[in-house]
Order: sequence, then C-alpha cells, then structure tokens
Amino acid sequence: AGGPSPASYRRFRVRAATQDANDVLMLGEVLRRRFARREDGGFASTPDLVIVDGGKPQLGVAVAALRESGADGIPVVALAKREEELFVPGTATPLLLSQGSPELFLVKRVRDEAHRFAITYHRETRGKAMTASALDHLPGIGPKRKKALLKTFGSLKRLAAASATEIAAVPGIPADVAEDVAAFLAETRGGVRSDGE
Repeated sequence: AGGPSPASYRRFRVRAATQDANDVLMLGEVLRRRFARREDGGFASTPDLVIVDGGKPQLGVAVAALRESGADGIPVVALAKREEELFVPGTATPLLLSQGSPELFLVKRVRDEAHRFAITYHRETRGKAMTASALDHLPGIGPKRKKALLKTFGSLKRLAAASATEIAAVPGIPADVAEDVAAFLAETRGGVRSDGE
C-alpha cells in the first residue's frame, strides 16, 4: 500500500540475439513476455499503470507490446531522464511535472527502484558468469572441489590471491592440484606467484 513490493519484482533474461539487442527491442521483448504470463498465473495482478524508462521510441514499443499481448487497456507512460519529461500516448508534447511535486517524486522513485533492481541483477549475473567460467577451467577441479574452494575463500578474487599452500589447506585439495590451481590463476590474471606469497 503506497510502497515498493519486492516480493512482486520479476527478472527477465533477454532472449534477443546479442547483435540485434538494443534497449528498445529488449523493452518490447520483456513487456510482451510479462503480459503474456498474465493468463498462466505468472503474475498476481494487472498493474494500474506501466512506466517505462525513456522517451518516444520506448513509449512506442511499449504501446505496441501491450497491444500485441492483449493488455492495451493498461495505461502506459515513458519517463525521459534528461528533463524528467513524461511522454503519454497520443500526445506530441511531453508533460513536465512540477519540480518537487508528489507526482514527479512518485514516477522518479519507481524508475530509480527499477534501475537499482536491474543493476543489482546484472551485477549478480555477470559475477556468477565470471566466477563459473574461471572455476570451470581450473585443472583438477570438479564440482565438489569448486564448492570447497568457494566456501573457504568466499570469492574468486580471494582464491586468486591465495598461495598454493593456502589452497592445499582446503579439505579435499591435494598439494599437486593446489599448485596447478595457483599457477593457473596467476597466469590468467597475468601475474607471477611464488608459493610463499
């Protein structure tokens, strides 16, 4: 009632081909997928208003995506950050909400919370992908050893800073594997490591 509802937040992994991806195409994809799921119980309720980040191009694709999804009865607006202009379908001139007004505060708060949520997700996804790809290439390290290393060191960065002796101290990691891991991580980061570091 009047505030964010994190339990209702949803994340979408964009499926558009990387070479074709841009923010307008991705926005359209996400909105089509979101509103297609209304019928299968994927979302608890239909929103009273859809606010998209951007200007006329983003508004145009949002209107089209809602129409394609059978959700064209839901009002949609676009908030352009430069001047905090609010674009409304069928209106050539954007609305300028008064600085300090409750309306401007609300739409900016919604946009900023969406940004925060998206950026957090992007960082988590990127971090997991980077960690997974580096650990997948460690010699002599399977799933159990990966788990033990991450549990002990907490991050790939801390593991890369560890000596072969420290790595060998992890239960289940033999000394020869620890030396290979230390050498591999030193090589991949472009550094040189001695066992005593």
